[in-house]
Amino acid sequence: MDENRPFIDYYAVLRVHPECDARTLEIAYRRLAQLYHPDHSESADIDQFRAATEAYRALKNHAKRLAYDARYTAHTGYQFASADAILAEERAALSDADVHAAALMALYKRRRERAREPGMGAYELQTLIDCGEDAFDFHVWYLKSKGLIETTDAGTLAITVAGVDHVISTSRAASQEKLRLPQMAGQRPWPREAAAA
Repeated sequence: MDENRPFIDYYAVLRVHPECDARTLEIAYRRLAQLYHPDHSESADIDQFRAATEAYRALKNHAKRLAYDARYTAHTGYQFASADAILAEERAALSDADVHAAALMALYKRRRERAREPGMGAYELQTLIDCGEDAFDFHVWYLKSKGLIETTDAGTLAITVAGVDHVISTSRAASQEKLRLPQMAGQRPWPREAAAA
């Protein structure tokens, strides 16, 4: 990013909030790149395509984004809730956990619906969970390393027994939590006798 160039609001170009996480940034870029790509005769706009690509390249790298955010604050006066890199990484980790859960659920459904052909092509799964190639490789690596998914003899991705157990266990925990919340809402935070005293 050239400091001598006029300031460009990359968040406005990508139509995202300045404090969005990396996954939101990637989804916004992919949507705009697809919309404005020169191959799309109805919505092609090479200037918009280049602007979106430039904005994404400037923001996708964590260190570059921090440097840009300082410049963004200087030009707009916007104050970020926290410049602490740990919070940004925590948001990314939570976003990754959601992607892992979505991938496992998709593969779980596939195995339940097609027990004889339980695998799903990598491109189909990547499209379903809506993430870029680099991020997808990370998610596949993680889920394979944990033993939750595997590559079938046909070269597709499928959930393992451990993965099925994980989905069921997570679903049970979420269901129990939903049941607990209404019960807790009706409880007093202290015993009735202590309240009367």
